[in-house]
Amino acid sequence: MSKKTNAVRILESQNIAFELREYEVDENDLSAEHVAESLGISAEKIYKTLILKGQKDPFLVAVIPGDAQLDFKKLAKASGNKNCEMLPLKDLLATTGYIRGGCSPIGMKKAFPTYIEEIATLENEIIISAGKRGLQIILNPKDLQIVTEASFADLCS
Repeated sequence: MSKKTNAVRILESQNIAFELREYEVDENDLSAEHVAESLGISAEKIYKTLILKGQKDPFLVAVIPGDAQLDFKKLAKASGNKNCEMLPLKDLLATTGYIRGGCSPIGMKKAFPTYIEEIATLENEIIISAGKRGLQIILNPKDLQIVTEASFADLCS
């Protein structure tokens, strides 16, 4: 498996410390829970990347723990949108350049307003998709904030 994804190239170009972890992909289970189980860690360490549509911002990125549920009202408030909704799955690749189960908050086709669940600030490292199924990036959440120009916010219910 090639490990040179857009996300990896961007982290390397900005001299941000990270580690890569590979796992066995199950096409029938792309959940954060499955990734965590495959890596032998708890799902709260895996952060999933969600793409949403807002009425002010055409697209938004939410990065939340794999065992958490996004609160749409909290994201709308944090982003200054009246409301937001999930991007239809059929639009994910065209919008981000990534597919379901391999969507990284780093290296999308365009930079979108990004929000990271504030609980990540309590962690030394979190795990996000490297931009392809079967490959994850371990990095410091503050480094993720820097590289994505994200804001930390209370996003989960």
